[in-house]
Amino acid sequence: MNLIEKISEKTLIADGAMGTMLHARGIGFDKCFDELNLTNPVSVAEIHREYIEAGAQLIITNTFSANRYKLSKHGLQDDVVDINRAGVELARRVVAASYKDVLIAGDVGPLGVRIAPYGRVKLEEAREAFAEQIRALADAGADLIVIETMSDIYEIQEAIKAAKETCPLPVVASVTFTRDDRTLLGDSPAKVARRIAEAGADVIGVNCSGGPSQLLRILKQMRQAVPNGNFWVKPNAGWPEQVGGRIMYPADAEYFGDYALSFREAGANIVGGCCGTTPQHISAMKKALESSLSTFEVLETPDVSDEDSAEPAEQLTQFAQRLAEGKFTISVEMDPPRGLSTHKLLAGASLLYDSGADVINVADSPMARMRMSAWAVCDVVQRKIGVETTLHFPTRGRNLLRVQGDLLAAHAIGLRNVFVVMGDPTSIGDYPEATDNYDLVPSGLIKLIKQGFNAGIDHSGTSIGQPTNFFVGAALNLCPQDVETEVKNLHRKIKAGTDFFLTQPIYRADDGPKLIEAYESKHGKLNKPILAGVLPLVSAKHANFLHHEVPGVFIPDEARKRIESAGENGSRVGVELAVELIQGIKNWAHGIYIMPQFHRYDMISEIIVAVKE
Repeated sequence: MNLIEKISEKTLIADGAMGTMLHARGIGFDKCFDELNLTNPVSVAEIHREYIEAGAQLIITNTFSANRYKLSKHGLQDDVVDINRAGVELARRVVAASYKDVLIAGDVGPLGVRIAPYGRVKLEEAREAFAEQIRALADAGADLIVIETMSDIYEIQEAIKAAKETCPLPVVASVTFTRDDRTLLGDSPAKVARRIAEAGADVIGVNCSGGPSQLLRILKQMRQAVPNGNFWVKPNAGWPEQVGGRIMYPADAEYFGDYALSFREAGANIVGGCCGTTPQHISAMKKALESSLSTFEVLETPDVSDEDSAEPAEQLTQFAQRLAEGKFTISVEMDPPRGLSTHKLLAGASLLYDSGADVINVADSPMARMRMSAWAVCDVVQRKIGVETTLHFPTRGRNLLRVQGDLLAAHAIGLRNVFVVMGDPTSIGDYPEATDNYDLVPSGLIKLIKQGFNAGIDHSGTSIGQPTNFFVGAALNLCPQDVETEVKNLHRKIKAGTDFFLTQPIYRADDGPKLIEAYESKHGKLNKPILAGVLPLVSAKHANFLHHEVPGVFIPDEARKRIESAGENGSRVGVELAVELIQGIKNWAHGIYIMPQFHRYDMISEIIVAVKE
C-alpha cells in the first residue's frame, strides 16, 4: 500500500529529528551529517530503529543536505549518488529488521544557495541539482520523496518539478515559516499551499518553524486555502534557545501528544516532529492518536518578537572610510516595499552584500509611489543584514519642521550616510493631489546638515544637544542638456558641504571626464568622490524605452544592437555591457552606483562579482 492509500485510511505518524539525535551522540554541527551514511552507518541506523520502536510509520532518510551545492562545502559534491543511495539502503535494512510496515521517505532539503531572482543560481540549474538527488533516492528504493524545510516558493516549485519529471513516487512538499507566520521571502501560508498544490505535490507540508501552536495555526490557513489537500505537519520542539553552549528546545513529549490530536482534527494526514524532537515525542503522539480521549483544547498566544534596539554607528562610516582611502566602492539602490513585508527586500540585500556590495542605497518613495519609509528600511537592512546603508532624503513634501525631525530620527537609529535629492513630484505618483511643497532645495538642505546639524545647531541656531555626524551626498548629471547650469549647481552643492556625488545612469565611460573637465576649467580641481550611475539593461525593449523616453539617457547604437541581437539572452548581454562600462569608469570615478531593474538582483550580483575579480 503506497502513501496516498495509507493516509486515506488514517493519520500516519512520521519520525522526529535526525540532526538533534546525531548531535546528542557527540557529532558536531560542523560535520556533514549526510556523509555518516557511509562513514558511521551504525549511528544513523540506531536512530531509525528508535523512531520505529517509538511508533513511527514513516521514517525519513539521512539525506537532508545531500545535494551537490551543500556537499561541495565538505568536498563531497561528487558523492551525491553514493550518499543518497546509502541513506535509502540503510533505512531499508532497519525497516526489514523491524518486521513492520514502515514507509521510507527520501529526504530533500534546500540547496543552500539562493536561486533567481534573488540569487545567482538559475531555475534550471536548481532543478537539475534536485533531479540528481531525487533520482538517486528513487533508484535506491525510496517509497516517496519529501521536500522539506523550504522557505522560497521558487525553489520548492523547482524541486517539485524535478521530482515529477524524475520519478513516479508520491511527493510531499513542506515549507518553514518565521515567527510572523510568513516565509523568509514574505509569503503567507495560504499562498504557499496554493502554489505547492498547483506545482503538483501530493501532500502539502509545514515543518520546522516554531512549536506546535504556530504550526496548528498555519495548518488551518493552508487547509482553508486548499480544502481537498493532503497535509503533513512536523513542528520543532518550540523555538530553540542556547543554554550553557547547547541548543535546547522547550516543548516536551507530553505537550506534543496533546497537539497530535489537534493536528488530526485540523486535517493533518501525517504528523511527526522536526528539530529538537526525539523518539519520546513520537511515542507520545502515537499514544495520543490511538487513545479515545477528547481533543485537548489549546489556547494560542500571540507571537511577540524581541525588540531590537538600534546600535550607534561609528563616528566615521565605512562608506566614508572607503572613499577616503581611495578604494573603488560599489553602492546598489533598492526600493522600499509597498506593504509591510521586508522579507524579499532583505533577501535581495543579503545577496548583494554577499556578492560584494559595499553599501545599499534605499530610495524614498521613488516615482512618488507610496512605499514604506526609507529610513525604517535602512534600519532593518543594517540590523538584519549587517551592511551599511545610504538614506535617500528628498526635500520635496517636507517643511522645515519635518526635515529636521526626520534627520534627528535617522541619526538616532544609527543612519549616517544621507543622499539629498529634490524628490519626484507627487503629480506623477499614486496621490497627485498630495501636498508637494518644500522649504529647502537640495543645496539648502545640504548646508543645513553640514553647517548646522553637524555643528550641533538647528536651522534657527538653537542647540540640538550634540552634533550629528552625517556623511552627505548629492545628485550629479554627467550628461546634461545645459552643461553650464549643471556646473553651476555642482559648485553650489560643493560650497554647501557635499561629501560625495551619485550620478544619473550613463552608458559611455567618457561621459564623466567631459563634465569634470568643464567644471575644473572654471572652478579648479573637483576633489569630491563621484560614484557613477550604472543601470543594467535587461532586454532590447528596456534599452529602447530608456533611450527614447527617459530624459538624459543616451544608449549608444552599438549597445542597443548587441542587446537586440541577443534575443532572449538580452539580460546576459546587459551584464556584459555593464561590466565593460564599469571597467572604463574605473579610470576616473571613485565607485559605481548600480540601479537594479525589475528586482533583478541576480544580475547585479553577477556584475559585482565580475568587477571585483
